[in-house]
Amino acid sequence: MSKTAAVVLAFLSFMLFATTSRAQLLPSGNVYVGAAYGDSVDVINRYTFRGWNASFEDFPFSRYPHLGVVLDGSGFYRLGVQQYNLFLGPRLSFNYGKWRPFVQIMGGAQRMTSDGTSHYPIAEDAGGGVDRKFQFLFMKHFSWRLQFDYMRTHLLSATQNDIRGSTGLVWRF
Repeated sequence: MSKTAAVVLAFLSFMLFATTSRAQLLPSGNVYVGAAYGDSVDVINRYTFRGWNASFEDFPFSRYPHLGVVLDGSGFYRLGVQQYNLFLGPRLSFNYGKWRPFVQIMGGAQRMTSDGTSHYPIAEDAGGGVDRKFQFLFMKHFSWRLQFDYMRTHLLSATQNDIRGSTGLVWRF
């Protein structure tokens, strides 16, 4: 097992098992679904992708209301190539009126399928964005999100750098 995989596994174990239990099943958090655009650069080529991005965020630490835990998944597609990402990590956010900016650092895995061959590199993600709350009465639990991320993968001796931009609807509970 590589050092990166060991660090990611230790971090995930800490985040999942060190949280205190609460009486409510889902005390607070949000769910996001949106459209995404990806730009990928490997050693030789540059590719653009279109796809989707979804995430679930929970705030398990009552002492730290600005710190959330995020599970993020995305899928990107182009002719002959499919890319799926799954990340887990912390998100730091603050509320400023109707705006909620955030930054996040996550680790996880990627599945890249090209010409019938699949690769499964370890991936890192760093990014951020902003949510804008809606003002309508019937949509008071909804926001619109604009998010940008830098993703990096390393497989064998090749490094791939990806940029992801996404926008979509957030449901806060």
